[in-house]
Order: sequence, then structure tokens, then C-alpha cells
Amino acid sequence: MAKDPRFNILFTPLKIGSKTIRNRFYQVPHCNGAGTNSPGMNMAHRGIKAEGGWGAVNTEQCSIHPECDDTLRITARIWDKGDMRNLKAMVDHVHSHGSLAGCELFYGGPHAPGLETRTISRGPSQYNSDFATVPGCPGFTYNHEADKDELNRLQQQYVDAALRARDTGFDLVNVYGAHAYGPMQWLNPYYNKRTDEYGGSFANRARFWIETLEKIRKAVKDDIALVTRCAVDTLYGGKGVEIGEDGLKFIELASPYLDLWDVNIGDITEWGEDAGPSRFYQIGHENDWIRHIKQATTKPVVGVGRYYDPEKMLQVVSSGIIDIIGAARPSIADPWLPRKIEEGRIDDIRTCIGCNVCISRWEMGGVPFICTQNATAGEEYRRGWHPEKFEPAKSTKDVLIVGAGPAGSECARVLMERGYVVHLVDARDKIGGYVNDVATLPGLGEWSFHRDYRQTQLEKLIKKNKQCQIALGQKRMTADEILDYGASRVIIATGSKWSTNGVNHRTHEPIPGADASLPHVLTPDQVFEGKKVGKRVMIINYDPYYMAPSLAERFARAGHDVTVATVCGLGAYMDYTLEGANMQRLIHELGIKVMGETACSKVEPGRVQLHNIWGDGYKREFKGTGQLPRRENTSHEWHECDTVILITSRRSEDSLYRELKARKAEWEKNGISDVFVIGDAEAPRIIADATFDGHRLGREIEDADPQHQKPFKREQRAWGTAYNPDENPELEWRL
Repeated sequence: MAKDPRFNILFTPLKIGSKTIRNRFYQVPHCNGAGTNSPGMNMAHRGIKAEGGWGAVNTEQCSIHPECDDTLRITARIWDKGDMRNLKAMVDHVHSHGSLAGCELFYGGPHAPGLETRTISRGPSQYNSDFATVPGCPGFTYNHEADKDELNRLQQQYVDAALRARDTGFDLVNVYGAHAYGPMQWLNPYYNKRTDEYGGSFANRARFWIETLEKIRKAVKDDIALVTRCAVDTLYGGKGVEIGEDGLKFIELASPYLDLWDVNIGDITEWGEDAGPSRFYQIGHENDWIRHIKQATTKPVVGVGRYYDPEKMLQVVSSGIIDIIGAARPSIADPWLPRKIEEGRIDDIRTCIGCNVCISRWEMGGVPFICTQNATAGEEYRRGWHPEKFEPAKSTKDVLIVGAGPAGSECARVLMERGYVVHLVDARDKIGGYVNDVATLPGLGEWSFHRDYRQTQLEKLIKKNKQCQIALGQKRMTADEILDYGASRVIIATGSKWSTNGVNHRTHEPIPGADASLPHVLTPDQVFEGKKVGKRVMIINYDPYYMAPSLAERFARAGHDVTVATVCGLGAYMDYTLEGANMQRLIHELGIKVMGETACSKVEPGRVQLHNIWGDGYKREFKGTGQLPRRENTSHEWHECDTVILITSRRSEDSLYRELKARKAEWEKNGISDVFVIGDAEAPRIIADATFDGHRLGREIEDADPQHQKPFKREQRAWGTAYNPDENPELEWRL
């Protein structure tokens, strides 16, 4: 299909200083868990975006010096020639597809904890970080107030890093001043308490940043395009930087030194105000601030706002709000998004659902990122997966997939892409499995994009191969029916259900009296099925993610009196997805009572017995067999309620798989070579991991043992070799 000519402006080249971006698609810097120690992963992930049409592709935040060490979180570094060598793999791959490569220069101050290097950072004043540099521990790390010599030294670190970036081959160098990092700490009065010429007035607070840009420009001249990433409003009101005050003033003041503005809002402590989860923020949610930038500069502006919709992209560029579409999460969900727009394949775009699971892995520290929509994200190098290319089928064995949830529908899609004959069967009227339920929860409607993408692709693939089928609204298949079906391979993707008796991770036993067959006790599954709920709702929560706060919000908005007794922080994992802060505000605003560190001892009609999880004695002593070596818990109390909702644990719906395995002796005579189990039917997990599991089996189904994944490619430093070419290998320790 041809590109819709209305979108021509999105594919118009634009000068950025001495460089030219080939279109208006710019992958802003974002972390992916590769850093510089996994150059293959970084190269392949960024390079596929260039192949997919992103006109500029940036690194993640790239530390300029050992003083800026962000461990536990994995970020890139450009400290020496070893880092340059590893980053060059990305640069060359991006250039091979005609795109610009950008390097974001990062200095975190106390927001980078220095846990590996054990160094201390510099800043305008001394403060401890309001960001949880160690997950769950805000206030853990401090910096050192820079004197004039240290200030100049820090500026030189930026200059040296910019020169290393230029010599690596980068086209763009971005001085990172968003998210309360680096020079923003000097501009922002929230951090800068100095009384010399670098503090106090706006001009003084802007001085460090301006001087740094000036020194970098003098050093690199026009060899590279100079960019700065700037939070034009930190969202603190008068305590910080505001768009109508310091924000626009700084844009005007710094523009002569720059070739491009990369703008956003917010800080690092609540950077979900920038990387807004779809639960709270829609596409283009930063526009009320960003639309003012062009008043203060004639330089091109790139802005973000989870732009996944070509119509919205066209709107913001045509109206002059921004010149270039910036994106991180949409470029992860679909690395070929620009190419699909250019080829007129808009309905093939894998739309970002805004769940922020990608971010959660970085926030947890030390692990590569993942994507709910795109199972190949982060796997391009280590597993050799391309998001749009598939190895042709290696056999003519047809496949029956029972269950069209995240795992089953993704597995069917991959197998059909490869050319296999697939029959996908489900009892529901739609594909998507429990995504259909989750998407009805408050704020989670955009999670249905996960279902919609697979529905669209499967329908297209069936048109190409009419031997493939989707059978929805069917009665649940039995083992006898599967054995008689005639398929060569069977994949069970029947999902999981919430415990009906309160089995949980603290006791691994049912809660006495908890029985969802009774009218006053429900599971989330029964809530979605429409079981009646009383006025006073007690949610018993042992789950750390979205279900308990979402159901609490749903019933509070419907006029119920809601209490949540939770053993863990309510929605604790949502701190990692950047939903946590606003969810806690919402829970408070709705008047939902939360009883933290509280477990359930017993359920009876009209009441529940609760206890504090730390209510037993802190001293232990040997008391003999069968006795708790602590004082018994004395905190048990009764609480009245009309309805109890059990959000305790999930259990795989795997009985069909286990029966088929037990009847393995009957497979051969029925023409079955393999039976597999995937997704929640194997073990309950988040949507992203269930999707990955289905995708992996679709890719590896001809391997020797497809049920169990094979090792992926690891990137390891060879013992006895120098990481930095300037080092002497003989000085390294050897076995």
C-alpha cells in the first residue's frame, strides 16, 4: 500500500545544525538494559529502529565519568576508549540504515548512587537524593557541593565526553538536563541553594548549563549537532522550574548554542509525569506545556507524549507544537512504526499500551527491559529475533492451540507468520483471554491494544492461508476431543484463575472460611463475571500489582465503602511502572481505607478477622517440635463487611494439559507428535511474559526440546583481555 499523502510532512528531512534528519521520527534516549557491557544487544535493538524508519536513534543515558555511576540500574558509559569501541557497534548499525546516531551525556549527581565505583558526585549544593536510587530507599545517597575548581572540572568532563562521542561517530550529542539530572540541578532552585555567581538569580542558576554548552560547542565546533534535553517545567510550582518563568527564559537564553531542543516535563522522583502510564495519561499529555516552546526559539524542537497514532503526530507537527516526533515506548512496541506509516500499513502498527512494564525492569535494576506488545524487544541480538521477519516453517505439521489469550494468540500469530497451519480455539467470543477483563478496569482501556493487534494480524494471516482457522465461542475442549482432532501438535494455553479459597504466598494454605462458592466471597474472576457485590467491600490482598487497587477504585467510584487489607504495599509493583504515586493519591482521594502489613486470619458471613503480619514476637527460642519458636500473634481483630474479595494467588488452569500428558501412550495412534503448555497455563505471570512465552514457542517449535527454552547468546568479556585498548593486558589478573 502507498503512504497517505497527508503524512508527507512526517517524512520531510530537516536540518539539525550540520546534520540532516531524514524524517521527523526521533527515538529519544531511553534505557534498555544493555548499557555498554552488552554492545550486541544495544546495537541490534537500536539498529532495528533505524531499519524501521526512525530518522534519529539515541543511546540511553550515557555516563560521562565514574562519578556518575547508576548501578544497580544498567546504563551506558562513555568513560574511555573501551566504551567508545562498544558504542561504535550501535553507531555503525544505525548509520547503515541512513539514520543519525545520538549520544546522551549523563551526570546524575546524587541521583546516581555510585554503588559500583563507590565515588561521590558533585552538584551546586549538598543534598541527598529524593529519588529512590536504591529501589525503595529515597534519601539514600548524597553528593558533594562543588567549589569553583570542581565546577570547572565537571564542565570539562562534559567536554571530554562530547569529544569521545564525536570520535565514536555520533552525529548528535545531547546534554541531559531533564529528569532533574546534571545541569538541571544547577538551574532548579529546588536543588541549587548557592549564594555565589552560580546560584540565586535565574541568570546565575543558568550559568553552569550555558557555560557547559558553550565549552562543548567550542570543542566540537560543527562536527556534531548539539542538543540539550530540558525539563521545561519540573511540576513543583514556584519551588522549581516553571514553563512561564525559568523554563521559557532558559530556552531563549541557551538557543544560540544549540541545534535542537529535546523537551519534556517533570523530574526523576516522579518521572511517570513524563513517561506517563496510560492509566493516567493519554497521548500528547505534555502538549499544554510543550506548545509554548516555539515562542522562545527558532531552533527545531522534539517533544514526547507516547505518540503512537499517526493522526496525532500529524496534528502536532502541522500545528507547529513540535517539529519532530520524539518517542521511546512507542519505538519499543513497534521499531518499524515510521516504516509502516510510510508504506500505508497503519493497521499493522503494534500500538504501545502505556503499561510501562518496559520501565519497570530498569527501575528494578540489573535486568534487560521487556515489552508487553513486542516480545522481540531486547531479544534482537541474544535470540536473533526480528520483530517483522520470521524463519519459514520447517515442517508441514499442523498445530492446534487451545486458548486465545496473550500466549495462545501470540503463538498462533508467529506460527502463521512462519507458514504453519494453525487452528486457534477459545471459549470466549473474543481473542485476548483475561486481557478482555483487565481492559475493563479503570484506566486500563488502552491495554486492549494488545488484543486488537493480534486480532487484526490473525485475521490477515487467515486470509493468506485459508487452512488456518480461529474458532471462538466454543465449548471447552476435552482431552478426548483433542486426541480426535487430528492435529500433529497441540499447544495448551488455557490461562489461570484466582484462588477461590485464599491460598496465598505467606501460608500456602487456604484462609479459613474463604470460599468463593458462598454469596459473600468473590474472586476477581467472579467480579468480571458479574457476581453481586455488597455495600461494604473488604479486599483481601496478597498480590503486588494492579488488581487490588484497580478493583478498589472501581467499587469506590460505584459508591461502595471499600477497605483493602494488604500484606504488601498496595500496588507495590506499580512503583516500578511509575503508576504508584498517582495511584496512592487516587486511593486517598476516593476515601478508600488501606490497612497495610495486614493479613486475613478467617472469613465469616458479615465479617473478617485480620492481623498485623508482624504481630508475633520478635524473639525466637526453641520450644520443641510442632511449636512456633516465637510468641503467637496477638493482633487478631474482627472487621465488619458485606463482601470479601480474595486477591491472594493464581492457579494455572492446566488440568487439560496434565490429562493429555497422562495419556501420552495415545498420541501416536492419533497422529500427535507433541503437546506443549504455555503462558499462565504453565505458570501465572504478567501479560508481557505470557506473550513472550507464546512467541518463543512459535519461534523454537522445531527445536529439540521446544517446551524448555534453549540458552541465549551471552555477551562476556574474555578473561585476560583489556577492556580499554589503552590498558596493558599484561596488567590484568589471570587464572
